[in-house]
Amino acid sequence: MKKGSILTLDIEKFADKGKSLTRLDGYVVFVPGAVPGDRVKARVYRKRKKFAEAALIEVLAPSPLRTEPTCSYFGTCGGCKWQHVDYQAQLDAKTQSVRESFEHAGGRSDVTVHPALGAEDRYYYRNKMEFSFSAGRWLTPDEISSGKDFNTSFALGLHVPGNFAKVLDLHECHLQSAWSASFVNAVRTFCLENEWSAWHPRKHTGYLRHLVIRQAANTEEIMVNLVTSHHDADRMAAMSTWIQETAPQVTTFINTINSGVAQTAFGEAMHTVFGPGLIHDRIGDHTFEIAPNAFFQTNTRQAETLYRVAAEYAALTPDDLVYDLYCGAGTISLYVAPKVKQVIGVELVEEAVQNARRNAAANGISNVTFETGDMMTLFNEEFIACNGKPDVLIVDPPRAGLHPKVVRQIGELAPERFIYVSCNPHSQAKDLSYLTDTFEVVQVQPVDLFPHTHHIESVAQLRLRK
Repeated sequence: MKKGSILTLDIEKFADKGKSLTRLDGYVVFVPGAVPGDRVKARVYRKRKKFAEAALIEVLAPSPLRTEPTCSYFGTCGGCKWQHVDYQAQLDAKTQSVRESFEHAGGRSDVTVHPALGAEDRYYYRNKMEFSFSAGRWLTPDEISSGKDFNTSFALGLHVPGNFAKVLDLHECHLQSAWSASFVNAVRTFCLENEWSAWHPRKHTGYLRHLVIRQAANTEEIMVNLVTSHHDADRMAAMSTWIQETAPQVTTFINTINSGVAQTAFGEAMHTVFGPGLIHDRIGDHTFEIAPNAFFQTNTRQAETLYRVAAEYAALTPDDLVYDLYCGAGTISLYVAPKVKQVIGVELVEEAVQNARRNAAANGISNVTFETGDMMTLFNEEFIACNGKPDVLIVDPPRAGLHPKVVRQIGELAPERFIYVSCNPHSQAKDLSYLTDTFEVVQVQPVDLFPHTHHIESVAQLRLRK
């Protein structure tokens, strides 16, 4: 086998990051886009000592796990890489990925991993979408073969996987809502008619950078955040009038200014053009304030399932003191607060902490305290002496997981009950491998917040070893 070889392969299983794999005499070949049970023809484009990667050319015999994709951009857009996979097969693959994370990254083959809890809404489930403008439009194979002329100097949609400069000009998207997709198309038309330029990611010129839509699942509030390279009051006034006339569903309009080169929807300034500058959504019995840059679980309805599992695993009692580390805007803290005596939430981002405090006040919850600080320096003996030793520790860290210093602090703290919520089972399993002498992993429950992607949330229940 060498680079450029065309192979006929029988696909065995899903692998890391949603790829599929098979083996030829023990040698691993990854084939993105293939499905276990497929017989495919694929071309090798990368050859390494222990594995190769091959591009799918043709499905010779389809797997029974295959299904028809919903979106016409599937295969080019990277938003939903598993639309062609039966949903139960997706859940099975995600469950297996969590098991393998604990086996390989955690060194544990005896951990009980339950079948992943699926989402009721498999499309139109995201409450936030971040669309990009670009002066470099990527044409799909169908667009190229159509023979039509396209304006490739303007695009509004999602980035092509692995390409920071090129954007697919999406005219449909099944991730947020039908209204959202329609609004994106209307914004594109408005901007083109007014000759507003899209950002050029190489030349660092242009006006329009991102269109961020936050659409509450359980209220009727919608935020539109237009990210531009500079502030133009006249343009914002014109767009404000247009939005209120053509999209009265929008309850607040924000203009974020990002004059830097980084391709991000965050910026150095923010202007509220109309409305309160934030929206509200509900999880369980509580209403949460969501600022433009605040973290809020992307799938609101499945977030409630995630928090319910975390609360059940914590076995909460009315006398419990709970620490909620990496608490964000306080969603987990407020969810568990009515069941316990006191909750202490810790978060690095000051804006999120301010959100959390306002959320607590708005919901009439007084037994929560939120503190701002870096977990590596704040979470120490002095902090514990001031707040008390917790009966329950809940952590929900970023994808990278816990800093080794925080892992050591948790081991020394040794709470009776420890709940680790993670969006990255690999880092979760790795972190917990350092705590095996202190805690027993009782069980792990994957929860699917992201249908048609390989991503999975995972809740691990740990008990202090006696």
